[in-house]
Amino acid sequence: MKAQIPYFSNKHRRGLVAFVVIIVFLQAVIFIVKSRSFTNETADYKVDGKTQLQIDSLKQLALKKFDLQPFNPNFITDYKGFKLGMTTAEIDKLLKFRSTGEYVNSAAEFQKVTGVSTEVLDKISPYFKFPEWTQSKKANSYAENSEPVVLKNIDLNKATVEDLVAIKGIGDYYANAIINEREKLGGFVSIHQIDFIKGLRPEAVKILKQNTSVKNSATIKKVNVNTATKEELAQIPYINSHIARQIVVYRSKQEIPLKIEDLEKINNFPLDKLKIIRLYLDF
Repeated sequence: MKAQIPYFSNKHRRGLVAFVVIIVFLQAVIFIVKSRSFTNETADYKVDGKTQLQIDSLKQLALKKFDLQPFNPNFITDYKGFKLGMTTAEIDKLLKFRSTGEYVNSAAEFQKVTGVSTEVLDKISPYFKFPEWTQSKKANSYAENSEPVVLKNIDLNKATVEDLVAIKGIGDYYANAIINEREKLGGFVSIHQIDFIKGLRPEAVKILKQNTSVKNSATIKKVNVNTATKEELAQIPYINSHIARQIVVYRSKQEIPLKIEDLEKINNFPLDKLKIIRLYLDF
């Protein structure tokens, strides 16, 4: 049996068309009304004082994105590089350069090596902290008419003030500064510790390294970084109580014992002194 096709008269057809037209018209009206209502609400929208303060506070937090602490850019890790806004390629260039044993000693040299944009450099370079000797333009030269330094071989751990003053270019001030530092440290373990004596100019450091050495390193009791207390860590030269606490906190979050390279991940750790600090540590 064939299915019957419904039959619509002309009257019925006109009615259906009119019905469809009405539905389309009503939908168009509803859409227009909603659009105008949304526009008006958006235009007239105002926030109260409390909400505006919250918005301003969030803006300030966004502006503090680059609120960093001073750091040596030579020791930037992948994580810190990303945090600073550097690309993977820029970080890799720095790491490759550092693998040669070289260091960048200025913001301009950092940009030359990494290729970071001037915009990024302007935001992070104010926080660059290089060793003091790199900032002296006179570190590699002496007065043309100065007399040649007579080289000696003085043990820095046994030298007296008189011994040091006898070295041409080292006066009473520098000599006493060295003796005071030696007493504070309990003796030098590396000749490079004189790099960090406050007030000692690069010229004096160079003269001292030419004329002195650490023949008999100070006897020290190494501290195990994985078992030491905060107080014990704070006794290590160049590590203050704040850094010691951060080491303990970081250590508590690790599942395996710390290694020397893990110290580079400690915020504000004195990376320029890491090679010396490791002489006082046991892992």
